[in-house]
Amino acid sequence: MKGLKDKVAIVTGGATLIGAGVVRAFQEAGTRVMIADINAAGGQTVARELGHGVAFRATDVTDDAQIDACVAETVERFGGIDFLVNAACTYVDHGLASSRKDWLDSYNVNVVGGVMMVKAVRPHLVARGGGAIVHFSSISAQVAQTGRWLYPATKAAILQITRSQAMDLAPDKIRVNAVSPGWIWSRPMDEATHGNKAAIQAIAGKFHLPGRIGEPEEVAQAVLFLCSDNASFITGTDIAVDGGYSTMGPERAEPPSPSK
Repeated sequence: MKGLKDKVAIVTGGATLIGAGVVRAFQEAGTRVMIADINAAGGQTVARELGHGVAFRATDVTDDAQIDACVAETVERFGGIDFLVNAACTYVDHGLASSRKDWLDSYNVNVVGGVMMVKAVRPHLVARGGGAIVHFSSISAQVAQTGRWLYPATKAAILQITRSQAMDLAPDKIRVNAVSPGWIWSRPMDEATHGNKAAIQAIAGKFHLPGRIGEPEEVAQAVLFLCSDNASFITGTDIAVDGGYSTMGPERAEPPSPSK
């Protein structure tokens, strides 16, 4: 993909699986990356394993001072910023039982944190002549899911913010888009199953047309495309990286039948 080599990206939530997959793909494309995450151990490990051109800054996206420090260190270390990928997320969701604090914390991380990151990086993208921002939404933004209220609501809000930011930042030559992953092998799945990917495949493989869940690197390629010059006329939109989840109807659990 064009326009990625020698550029600079900040990836929030880049310490584990999906976010780390984005960081790795950027590095392979020649982009230098700052990982911004509250997971210091994970972020340092990813940065150490990938080595050249990848750094880590402990960053809580609910703290504006930490956001500003992350942006400042990125500019100091790499000379500027071209891309922002907002993958930081909290999955806390107890549906009806969720407390007011749960709701506010969820919006603070999933929505407001990303907005404040955009606000902080904007002058630096402008200084480079423009750039690209990619937010992480989800298939959960489009459908009802039993017992899940907070996560889908915040992911739906991200889609509207993506459209609004795309309009307002267009004069700055900044493109803003989103990706909506389906069931992707991720930290919550890894933790819930103690690394048993087969267990997740058995549950969720049938929700996707290829008959399997997705891999972090598959989401990463969509993110890189949206940042690249190949997507120069794409802004204000959302790409579903969901193996057809969002196209399937009530027959999603049925095996294909030649008679239909």
